[in-house]
Amino acid sequence: MCPRHPDRVSYVRCQRCGRPACPECQRPAAVGIQCVDCVRQGQKAVPAQRTAYGARVRSGRPVVTFTLIGICAVSWILQLVTNGSWTQRWAFAPFIAHDEPWRFLTTAFLHSTNPLHILFNMYALWVMGQFLEPLLGRARFLTLFLLTAVAGSVGVLLLAGGPHDRAWYTAAIGASGAVFGLFGAAIPVLRQRGLQATQMVGLIVVNFALGFFIANIAWQAHLGGMVAGFALGAAFAYAPRERRALVGWGASALLLVVLVVLAAVKYGAV
Repeated sequence: MCPRHPDRVSYVRCQRCGRPACPECQRPAAVGIQCVDCVRQGQKAVPAQRTAYGARVRSGRPVVTFTLIGICAVSWILQLVTNGSWTQRWAFAPFIAHDEPWRFLTTAFLHSTNPLHILFNMYALWVMGQFLEPLLGRARFLTLFLLTAVAGSVGVLLLAGGPHDRAWYTAAIGASGAVFGLFGAAIPVLRQRGLQATQMVGLIVVNFALGFFIANIAWQAHLGGMVAGFALGAAFAYAPRERRALVGWGASALLLVVLVVLAAVKYGAV
């Protein structure tokens, strides 16, 4: 009788453990069949495949990328149906973020009511996510996105003149700071892999230049996110194999500390 299904007669035995296995518990093996328990144990013994940057090789869609896109989409709908109150609650502006520091991050999940704003950012996130998330892994990709989103807000803060400047009271919303962070991180990743980064650099230059010719684009956030993304991407890409985790997470923690210190110094100076 099958040990997993005592009411079923088994006519074959597992080639590995010798226990009877009913048709539901049989799995084809190189020689004969194995039971599902032995197959599961064998899979645990096989080392997980890793990318060049130590991330576990996964099949399927980039889960983190699609989750971030989903959060931005839901947030945008809430912005529309609440007549702006959702935006006011989470948007970043230098004058208020000192007392409500979570706005440095939450503003990256907000967009203007013009659908082109969110469509462009989500398309760029989708493209870059499909490239970077499988290489870096889910945890490091999410860390990269979140830290460069914060860096974008810090860039806006640092380049705002102060309480006498209109930019001090102007809200800066959108995921473009994080998107430019992904652009920046892609450059050292491409170079480390021996691939040309010329097209990526050109894409960054063109999109960055648009901030100076189109109104209501926070080029400061683009700059902050891009610089942070390049630095963190270089740490991920060029970390020694034996110290990959230490260097990657150490660089992430260091970047967060630097961003906090820069924001604190700016607020202290004004």
